[in-house]
Order: sequence, then C-alpha cells, then structure tokens
Amino acid sequence: MEKVFAAAEEKMGKTVSVLSAEYAAIRAGRANASVLDKIKVDYYGTPTPINQMAAVSVAEARILTIQPWDTSTLHAIEKAIQTSDIGINPQNDGRIIRLVFPQLTEERRKELCKDVKNMAEDARIAVRSIRRDCIDKVKKMEKASEITEDDLKVAEKKIQDKTDKFIKDIDKLSAEKEKDIMEI
Repeated sequence: MEKVFAAAEEKMGKTVSVLSAEYAAIRAGRANASVLDKIKVDYYGTPTPINQMAAVSVAEARILTIQPWDTSTLHAIEKAIQTSDIGINPQNDGRIIRLVFPQLTEERRKELCKDVKNMAEDARIAVRSIRRDCIDKVKKMEKASEITEDDLKVAEKKIQDKTDKFIKDIDKLSAEKEKDIMEI
C-alpha cells in the first residue's frame, strides 16, 4: 500500500513541477531566459535548444541577450525566434541577438492571468485524477482482502490529505504568478 502512496505523491509532485515550468515560460514583462526553453533551432539538421548553442543572459530588466558560440548560427537562431509564438522581434547586430520585452498592456495582463488560472485548474484536475486512481487501487486491494476496511478508510484519508497539500501548492504558485503579472 505504501508503494501506491509513493507513486501517487511522485505523480502529484511532477504535476506541480510541470505547472511551475509552464509558469516560468510565461512572459510577464521582465526578461526571463526560460521563455526560450521551448524554441528549437535547426542546427545542422538537429532541433537544438537555444541555451545549448548560445549564452543567454539578462542584460537589463527588459532585455535578453543571446550570444551564439558559433556565429554562423546567428541567423538560424533569429529565424527560430521569429517563427516562435513568444511575440518578440529579435534585433541582430551581427554578433549578438537582443530581445527587448515590451511593457504589458492592462488587457494583456488580464489575458495572461486568465491563462495562469486555466493552467492551475488543469493541474488541479490532474492531481484529482491521480487521487481517484490511487483510491481505486486501494479499493481493489480491499476487495481482494489484502487490506481491511479500516485500512481502506485510513488510506483514503491519507490520500485526500496529500491531494489537499498539492492543491494548496498549485493555488500558491498560481497566486504568486498572477501577482507577478499584475505588479509589473
């Protein structure tokens, strides 16, 4: 039965980690290198993440610089950024690419907050689904007479407590990201 708990806790933890990574990729007005994480550059026929082929750094609060180790890849990186969905036009000076993050409008901030809430709800649904699967496994164990009815009740409470903890973590992450978006 402990294996069931450990597996459920691990899956719920991964759900929160994925949500955290998704939030990091949301552009909130400040320069953040993680917005480039999903962009792949065609590097000699291989899709390669930008951070594996260039030094990415935050030059100022709203400027991100990308300095490729191989300057011949400059145009490929620029093209990949232009075709991505981050909505920023790269500025290429021949050795470095600069991404200037514009100030967010009030309308765009509200839209981003809505996206944050939707991502949080998806994560909550995933955690509840894991809880349901775990409870089903424990009920099967009880039906097969592997555990007693009292053990089942204790297990259900333990699973619910874990679920509540992870839902609270998701809510906290969501509130922090919304605050971050609205403050800038």
